[in-house]
Amino acid sequence: MSVLNSNDLTWAICALAVAGVILRPFSVPEWIFAVIGAALLPVLGLLPLREVGTGIASGTDVYLFLAGMMLLAEVARREGLFDYLAAHAARSAKGSPQRLFVLVYLIGTIVTVFLSNDATAVVLTPAVAAVARAASVATPVPYLLICAFVANAASFVLPISNPANLVVFGEDMPPLGEWLARFALPSLLAIVITFLALRWTQRNDLQGRTSSEIAIPTLSRGGRIAAAGLVVAALVLLLASGLGFDLGWPTALAGAATALAVVLGERSNPLALVKGVSWDTLLLVAGLFVIVRALELSGLQTLLTRSFEGPLNAAPQLGALIAGAVAAFGSNVTNNLPLGLVAGSFTTSAHLPGPVVDSILIGIDLGPNLSVTGSLATILWLSALRRENLSFGALRFLKLGLLIMPAALLPALAAVILQPWR
Repeated sequence: MSVLNSNDLTWAICALAVAGVILRPFSVPEWIFAVIGAALLPVLGLLPLREVGTGIASGTDVYLFLAGMMLLAEVARREGLFDYLAAHAARSAKGSPQRLFVLVYLIGTIVTVFLSNDATAVVLTPAVAAVARAASVATPVPYLLICAFVANAASFVLPISNPANLVVFGEDMPPLGEWLARFALPSLLAIVITFLALRWTQRNDLQGRTSSEIAIPTLSRGGRIAAAGLVVAALVLLLASGLGFDLGWPTALAGAATALAVVLGERSNPLALVKGVSWDTLLLVAGLFVIVRALELSGLQTLLTRSFEGPLNAAPQLGALIAGAVAAFGSNVTNNLPLGLVAGSFTTSAHLPGPVVDSILIGIDLGPNLSVTGSLATILWLSALRRENLSFGALRFLKLGLLIMPAALLPALAAVILQPWR
């Protein structure tokens, strides 16, 4: 088999695997397509087994981060912490659907910032659905949309807010102080503008009154332990990020320690907790790491570097705008996690201006607010809706995304490009 033909076949398998992850034909779980695609590469002689191992090993920090976050989120869910917070928000709304919308958005922002966008999609969505029913809202749609849109809009406030941040920067992750200097203003703009745009599009469904007689569930001992564990975990992760350490091990240890404390405090069965975690997400991510490793060895990384390194350095401001926009819209074609992996390899191998790298990250994080296929968080949000016997059509989401995503993306990119200290 010629090099050209092997590369073509590699790209075809990778493209089909990613398409399967996004489209889920016949409702087959996403991870199966990623694993099958990754397995076909060595079986067909397109990727040596040692490179499969290299690809899997390169995602260790991400696996640990995701495992820790999923444990923290599952503990909080099982112990009713998010239901407790959402019920308080509903009662605090005092019968106003507009005030409820603001409170849910604030909670969604906090959860995304400190627990990652995937936790917002998986855990907060069913809690919001339950509170919307209890509050007798006219329609739960505006509040459920918050869980999807804020999960991406607030996902670059901190390095821990999105697993995509880890794969884009990898070992070059900026310390927390530098991260905040680079992304605080763009994040604020993205969060506020997304809120205003989403609030405006949902204005007709936020009329009338909601029920204020909402029972506040009793927070169990396990729920209080989970709340304390989340606070400690957030502080530990902020410290690790500030010191420039990898975030995987601190996150995994924080999740395991919180889970253990709850199990001991409640004297509950740990197997039920472990079974509640979506471990197949790790298989999905591992498969994508292998696929991206194959793309790197096929010459894609070299092709990208040769084609774009020069132009992006020659016109860094224009290049940052174009790179951010391409990453934003491209994430909806390939999903932002594999695109983030490719972008991470590209930004690591190429010598790019800071604004270009930051714009690529913003595009990968914020761009998925265009469509339901843009990010793992949005896919998980759809799955959470299905478990609640709810649905939201892809075309309907796209119509919203075409209004909301560009409105937030352009000011966020401008904030990066025009930063005076660059």
